[in-house]
Amino acid sequence: MHIVWWKESVVYQIYPISFKDSDGDGHGDLQGIYEKLDYLTDLGIDVIWICPIYESPGYDNGYDISDYYAIMRKFGTMDDFDRLLEEAHRRGLKIMMDLVLNHTSDEHAWFAESRSSKVNPKRDYYIWRSGKNGQVPNNWESYFGGSVWKHDPETNEYYLHLYSEHQPDLNWNNAQMAEEMYGMVHWWLQKGVDGFRFDAVAHIAKAEGLPSAHNPDNLPVVPAYQLFSNLEQVHSILNKLNDMILKPYGPMTVGETSGLGPEQALAYIGTDRNELNMVFQFEHMFVDAKSSGIGKWNYREWKLTELKEIMSRWQTVLHGRGWNANYMGNHDQPRPVSRFGDDGRYRVRSAQMLATWMLTLEGTPYIYQGEEIGMTNVAFPNIDQYRDIETMNYYRHYIAQGRDKNDIMEAIWKKSRDNARTPMQWDDTEHAGFTEGQPWIQVNDNYTEINVAAAENDPGSVLHYYRKLIAIRKKSKVLIYGEYELLLPDDPDIYAYTRTLGDEKMLIILNFRGNEPEMHWPEGWTENQAKLVIGNVKRRYSTDEGTILLQPYEARVYMMQS
Repeated sequence: MHIVWWKESVVYQIYPISFKDSDGDGHGDLQGIYEKLDYLTDLGIDVIWICPIYESPGYDNGYDISDYYAIMRKFGTMDDFDRLLEEAHRRGLKIMMDLVLNHTSDEHAWFAESRSSKVNPKRDYYIWRSGKNGQVPNNWESYFGGSVWKHDPETNEYYLHLYSEHQPDLNWNNAQMAEEMYGMVHWWLQKGVDGFRFDAVAHIAKAEGLPSAHNPDNLPVVPAYQLFSNLEQVHSILNKLNDMILKPYGPMTVGETSGLGPEQALAYIGTDRNELNMVFQFEHMFVDAKSSGIGKWNYREWKLTELKEIMSRWQTVLHGRGWNANYMGNHDQPRPVSRFGDDGRYRVRSAQMLATWMLTLEGTPYIYQGEEIGMTNVAFPNIDQYRDIETMNYYRHYIAQGRDKNDIMEAIWKKSRDNARTPMQWDDTEHAGFTEGQPWIQVNDNYTEINVAAAENDPGSVLHYYRKLIAIRKKSKVLIYGEYELLLPDDPDIYAYTRTLGDEKMLIILNFRGNEPEMHWPEGWTENQAKLVIGNVKRRYSTDEGTILLQPYEARVYMMQS
């Protein structure tokens, strides 16, 4: 058992533009985070992951960085950041930065030079190609729809962008560019940050020669993930970064790595590797999609058996060989209680059940802002109320194709990234206490009911349950390091598993549905042996035959008593 601080931590993700506005301009800022440090301390978290706050024109809410060494003006100043870092450290909290290594903004000084001429010294900092027969250089499809290539009339060539056209991809084959990026990471470590979440890190290497993807239907563009995801060169880059920069500081590192399973993840995080501490996997994020990637918009009913199979593979394959990063939602995903729970009648109980799930798995748990009070998806009636570039691109693309507007909006209500980006709901005053100005995106209308102030005053709230769960996890080595074993793999309603560490054993029972299923006590367990550690239903039912009757969205955590 390898004990290390980031395995025993609970991470809280902040999307700063939507967290807390201190100056009334409608945008969250660093001072707003500073004002809520005591709230985060009371929650019991250890690490604050802050989404990008670097200088940026904001086409993709900060993931288009124009200056890695400056703070975006609407978030504050570098002095504000230094103060936040100091005060977080004084409270025992660590700060993890969100760092984009795959691309910059098209307003970055490097790109301005790169596009100025074909002979500029920084031309090769990015990926440029001539067209083919008057067409784009290859048939790769962007994550935001359309081609990955943008024609630049200045030099009559195309630059590659896996995401927005305002996010040109960096060329990691250029040694000078790589050295500058390594130096930038070192600069932030010297400042005192405690870790990094590396955005889109799986894509920093592209297939040699940039060949077109297989295209039997002769479509204009096709998904080409296998040509720019998880290639071998990614590992050599990360290995060098770790050796040169990261290792002396011992920061927490997590990579955003789509398109892989746990066996492939070990190439990044295996104990025999020299790259990252953990990665974010995406398999469970596509259980309700007909296909991965852009296909996320094509909804399908998800099955608990499939979700259990995915999560259990990650739990068992990585045990003793790597480390999981566990999450239900983030700034790119719908709200978990709307996706995996019931955001109506059983909103509180299902949010508590999902929290139990995340905080009792092996791996570092990540809580996204608002999950701890059970915030829900939003359903804006008009597309002009949305701000997410991916959402707007999806809408425009399918409207142009003649798809029914209502069908498009239904998909957006389920899957838009703006579901997670509406302002944090602090109280029931105007704009949910997020700002005294006009918020950059509208607050969810349910803020008068769902907010921190109301949760603080309700002992049965989602917030109080999170605090109890986090405190329990911190005191329990078995919930951190214990081996996971799935029970009832074929049950369509109940997700049950054990965690075992030496003589200690925990049993977790979760009802993912709004019905009342029964289950037998697992082999080796009896009601007399099982001490209830926490649950989200006050009155519990067992039958005379030794079975357990679960209430809708009930969660129970038991410890075995000798």
